[in-house]
Amino acid sequence: MQRRYNLAHLILAGVVVLGLTPLMVCVDAQARIAFMSDRDWNMEIYVMDNHGGNQQNLTNNPGDDRDPSWSPDGKRIIFNSDRNGNRQIYVMDADGRNQRNLSNNDFDNKEPSWSPDGKQIAFVWDWQIYVMDADGENQRNLTNNRGHTDRSPSWSPDGRRIVFATSRRDDAGNLEIYVMDADGENQRNLTINDTDDNNPSWSPNGKHIAFDAFGPGALRTDIYVMDADGRNPRNITNHPDRDYSPSWSPDSKRIAFVSNRTRDFNPDIYVMDADGANPRNITNHPEDEKAPAWYNAVLSVTPAGKTLTMWGQLKRVDQ
Repeated sequence: MQRRYNLAHLILAGVVVLGLTPLMVCVDAQARIAFMSDRDWNMEIYVMDNHGGNQQNLTNNPGDDRDPSWSPDGKRIIFNSDRNGNRQIYVMDADGRNQRNLSNNDFDNKEPSWSPDGKQIAFVWDWQIYVMDADGENQRNLTNNRGHTDRSPSWSPDGRRIVFATSRRDDAGNLEIYVMDADGENQRNLTINDTDDNNPSWSPNGKHIAFDAFGPGALRTDIYVMDADGRNPRNITNHPDRDYSPSWSPDSKRIAFVSNRTRDFNPDIYVMDADGANPRNITNHPEDEKAPAWYNAVLSVTPAGKTLTMWGQLKRVDQ
């Protein structure tokens, strides 16, 4: 009887795995990288798959559209645009439909970053880090340091902190990477060196922050990775040409970035392993491609609209 009982469970487990296999394949096929390109003579927001295939223009607007960021459920993308005058934060569906202005302020708003719970958007306004509700309401200044240049916000995966770049603090004019609580409290320097450190990106596993650096301590712009507390910074590209704007894959095993290492020296989107190995050009276009933003539906929503939770080798669909 015991053997039959175990065999029955093995058969049931096999049925479950076979039943989930089409779902897993379908979800993996939805992996996307958003980016901006001027291949249509002005910057537009595009999406492509992880390998650079299926590149599609989403915005198709005469304005200049930049800096995409995915909503956690993968249904929307925020970006900034100057299509109605000064630069503002816009949102659209993931297929490019229903584009609308969220910020609608007097001065430029840019570099939006969606919070992991989908409820807030961090962005830059007048060189300060602001946050607003996902519908554009309740805009509030988090850094509140006039005379400083604050930019490039990126949320920690638990939503409790925001890492950003800033200059002219600590009696230094170069850009440094700072971190603060999500309410703006406890701002502190993570890098403390003589280079310009910019474009921080928090790894989805919460362990590391990637950023780019250029200046007296660096011969060129390269991608660096450090521990989330600022320790153990290391150069992972170390290439004669410019490498910048890192963005982590959802499993924290790869990093998308921008490089002009092609023979025409135009910026393209590359992907490499998290240690810098195996860099490969995935756009390879004669015009400029920049600002990669990685999204993968495995971490949020299945095609049926149900949350897919991953526990080791087991997967559970929450109702």
